Amino acid sequence: MSSFPATMQAAPLTVRDIVHHAERVYSERRVFTVEATGAREATFAEVISRARRLARALENLGVARGDRVATLMWNNQAHLEAYVAVPTMGAVLHTLNLRLFPDQLAFVINDADDAVIIADASVLGLLARLGNSIHPRHLIVSGTPQDSYGLDYLDYESLLASVNDDFEWPDLDENSPAIACYTSGTTGDPKGVVYSHRSLWLHSLAIQTQNSIALGESDRALLVVPMFHVNAWGMPYGGLWCGADLIMPQMYLKGEQLAQTIHDLRPTLALGVPTIWMDLLRAASSGEYDLSSLRVLVAGGASVSATLIRAYRDELGLTMLQGWGMTETSPLVAVATPPAEATGDEEILYRAKTGRLVAGVEIRVVDEEGTPLPHDGASVGEFELRGPWIAGGYIKGRDPESFHDGWLRTGDIGTVDAHGFVVISDRRKDVIKSGGEWISSVELENHLMAHPSVHQAAVIAVPHDKWQERPLALVVLREGHDLDVVALREHLRDHVASWWIPDYWAVVLEMPLTSVGKFDKRELRRRHGAGEFEVRDA
Repeated sequence: MSSFPATMQAAPLTVRDIVHHAERVYSERRVFTVEATGAREATFAEVISRARRLARALENLGVARGDRVATLMWNNQAHLEAYVAVPTMGAVLHTLNLRLFPDQLAFVINDADDAVIIADASVLGLLARLGNSIHPRHLIVSGTPQDSYGLDYLDYESLLASVNDDFEWPDLDENSPAIACYTSGTTGDPKGVVYSHRSLWLHSLAIQTQNSIALGESDRALLVVPMFHVNAWGMPYGGLWCGADLIMPQMYLKGEQLAQTIHDLRPTLALGVPTIWMDLLRAASSGEYDLSSLRVLVAGGASVSATLIRAYRDELGLTMLQGWGMTETSPLVAVATPPAEATGDEEILYRAKTGRLVAGVEIRVVDEEGTPLPHDGASVGEFELRGPWIAGGYIKGRDPESFHDGWLRTGDIGTVDAHGFVVISDRRKDVIKSGGEWISSVELENHLMAHPSVHQAAVIAVPHDKWQERPLALVVLREGHDLDVVALREHLRDHVASWWIPDYWAVVLEMPLTSVGKFDKRELRRRHGAGEFEVRDA
């Protein structure tokens, strides 16, 4: 029997599609950049026109297809212009994490062999600290630096003024590289992944769906999550494509600063890590700010407790939505959108789950031997993923053991139920193995942070002669409270098995954070090993 061939046109899926659509359909939508004295704004048409000038200027500097152009920048308009110009001209955008230690920053610049670095004037001091350890061909600076630190650089605005905006975006293969992004390097040197045009196109479409964050033209999105952190969770391209206004807060990320930005610019959604939202909740409790424009706060990067979700609902009338992903997944994997029938506290419990798998991503749970386990909500194992925006390897083939059988090993431990709801109980490197059984540090932390005396809590494993490992709870106390181990143990007894309850306790004045705002457990383990904590037995 003869068969019919498919009759659809073969159109490549590239960033150029997103840029063209933004320019032709949503040209008057706006980008806001927060500054010390207020916010400046530009239309999508103006941003894309300037991006064409940037592409022409980079071409004149010798940037060719496949060359890496790095950005060391806050979330602002110029950074968005690089997001448009660099991949769409056929080069590769490499977003640099400005919170990395200098030696790690030098490592990723050299590992990617960056030809050009575009930097904000305010972070030139960080580049200067790298000295002769890096060798880009050109440094471009956006803004006016107070100190040049002896660096030779080209002025961003002068470069754009020297060329026309007649650059024509070239035809590109959808599988060609578009953006390079490195992990935050909490367990050794950072590892790089490279997103293709196709993966960015599909990921941008996914975040617009109703079952993810339903991004659309009616939205004005506040991008608190850095643009160097997994492309600000895909929001720059997603916002351009669907016509959502974008608010770029730069370095103004304290609770009061964000509350003022929300009060003034009226975003409908905001995206950031839980530590940011804890600080915003504190600032908003003063009652000085109107946050009612927000339809949703999206949280990711670390586990979000039911206590924080409930506090936003009860104190501010705001909805919080938790998502899960990682650098290797672009990052969207799951979003904790409750089932349609869930109401009240049941809805809160669903929102506190890690998330529900989004269409386009496959997941499996495997045991320590790699055997797949059932999706029954009870079988605990490591999550493995695959899909069109999931990495199949690292730059230069590093860490091949993180990939096998075409699946990405996430390092996250937990369960998946029959309806696709994912619950992470721990990271593989953080799980506490006591007497041959696992204790979830994440679950202990969430329950501890629900106690009125605890602001933040992290739980790490410490060696134990009999049980191999036992939990040490490290807590940042709320103002006016002392460490009451008896009360905290009794509080935990209502939520977890008695043998999970930490044997050891210590107060931390300030919780160390990683470059992407997570609790830095590696640093906590180092401090404990160095005897820096005054540890109390239960």
